[in-house]
Amino acid sequence: MTYRVNEIFYSLQGEGYHAGVPAVFVRLSGCNLACSFCDTDHKAFTTMTADEIAREARRVSGADVSLLVLTGGEPTLQADNELIDALHRAGFRVAMESNGTKLPPKGVDWLTVSPKSRPTVVRCDELKLVFTDAQHVDDYGIEATYRFLQPCDVGDAEQNRDIMRRCVDYIMQHPRWRLSLQVHKLAGFK
Repeated sequence: MTYRVNEIFYSLQGEGYHAGVPAVFVRLSGCNLACSFCDTDHKAFTTMTADEIAREARRVSGADVSLLVLTGGEPTLQADNELIDALHRAGFRVAMESNGTKLPPKGVDWLTVSPKSRPTVVRCDELKLVFTDAQHVDDYGIEATYRFLQPCDVGDAEQNRDIMRRCVDYIMQHPRWRLSLQVHKLAGFK
């Protein structure tokens, strides 16, 4: 089995529950949705085996890093038990960021779901919604340990301030939600 890998890099997690934690990111190419704010070039990829991915992830991170994030695109379109097992053998705790339209393989240690349409997933560790306005806050009936609202970055400073204000107001009125900022964008790292 081979996988279409867009990139593998070492950085800090920039969003959600693990924000600020050093992690290896394995960005897989391809998605079943077409979100306007997606930051992945789905046409660019290198074909790799599970063992090649695990070796490269360990090479870029060093021995002390334990968190690996499978992201995309949509990682559930490719990630399988073989890949998860290879990453576990390499010493990683595997987190996955998914749109929730397809169930993840068994063995994923942490699942973040950020739905953009009706999901298949009904339970996750972290539910993260991109906030544009209060009318679009929908947990889709997903049971989650943690719930985050992340203000949408529309590329316009004035609009972003307004979205942020409305997001904070919503959270203040609905305290089961937490604020998630894109720390990597604010601090200027990948």
